[in-house]
Amino acid sequence: MVKLNKSLVGLSLISVLGLGLAGCASGTSTKAGSDSKSADKSKAITVVFYPNESAKSFSGSREALKKSIEKVTGKTVKVQTTTDYNVAIQAIASGKAQLAYMGANGYIQAHKLSKDVKPFAAQSDENGTLKKATYNSYLMVQQKDADKYKADGKFSIKDIKGKKISYVSNSSTSGFLVPTAKITNEFKIKDKDDLTSNGKFFSKVLYGGSHQGSAVNLLKGDVDVAAFDDGDLMPYLKVADGSWDKVGSTFAVKDDAEAPFTDLKGKKVVNIAMMPVQQGPWVYNTKSLSKDDQDKIAKEFTSKEFAQNKEIFSEKGSKTPKLFPKKSEKTQLLKVDDQWYAPTHKLVGY
Repeated sequence: MVKLNKSLVGLSLISVLGLGLAGCASGTSTKAGSDSKSADKSKAITVVFYPNESAKSFSGSREALKKSIEKVTGKTVKVQTTTDYNVAIQAIASGKAQLAYMGANGYIQAHKLSKDVKPFAAQSDENGTLKKATYNSYLMVQQKDADKYKADGKFSIKDIKGKKISYVSNSSTSGFLVPTAKITNEFKIKDKDDLTSNGKFFSKVLYGGSHQGSAVNLLKGDVDVAAFDDGDLMPYLKVADGSWDKVGSTFAVKDDAEAPFTDLKGKKVVNIAMMPVQQGPWVYNTKSLSKDDQDKIAKEFTSKEFAQNKEIFSEKGSKTPKLFPKKSEKTQLLKVDDQWYAPTHKLVGY
């Protein structure tokens, strides 16, 4: 179980993220700064994905990424999909996988396990910079219950205490770390474990295993409130009223939504809270991936040509979102390092 650091009490989540963006599972760590001389330059490159990006909806993007990496390295690329966050974290930390696309929290956990895990690229903001390179984390409720979560005519989380909640995974940034920080600040929680224990702050706590799974828990009525993000749900939900960037907006399951939403078409949810989250990084294990391949892949991923790949970046307003939603023509991947994730390091506590 990942515990949140005590410094979260009273911490302003938005200001912390803002400062970091404007400026720029425990285990035995390997030696910091280790190079990749021991990397087998002839072996295949394995790319591991979280459960969210392992969904069928993103199969086209995964294949396009595979081809892109094979093109610049000349090596065979193997794609490893997962159904558990920790599988992906362990795979990249151990070096069994050489590349991974992760959330900020998962990256920091993997980096703690092995200093060989380093970030090299993240999605930019709509201006093509890192200043506002965030996506949205939500706390959602079913539309039929939405009015119960209003205070003075505005949506609020003041009445979520005692309800049933679904998180994504305790390794998720937008599906656990950021929402629990929001709740901790709002209610001045002293013991963060109360937010993950049945019968404490919440009457029941579930984990969806993915953002899709957390949303399904809510849509099926297994919980009253659920945490999940925007990017992973865009293939399944459409805006019925409002927008992805506005609190109080209503979202409906698309008529052509694939599993696990096929039996939930038309059902609606409302976001009662929205929090900014640092864009997750692409990372590599510098011990199991050669320096030459690191450089080639980083150069490819941050190139203008890569940003124009419509199998990887979905066009604005596209009915079939890809791995990265493109908010403007300037959207691309940019170089990042560990220091850029200082705000999330602070939330995690290391």
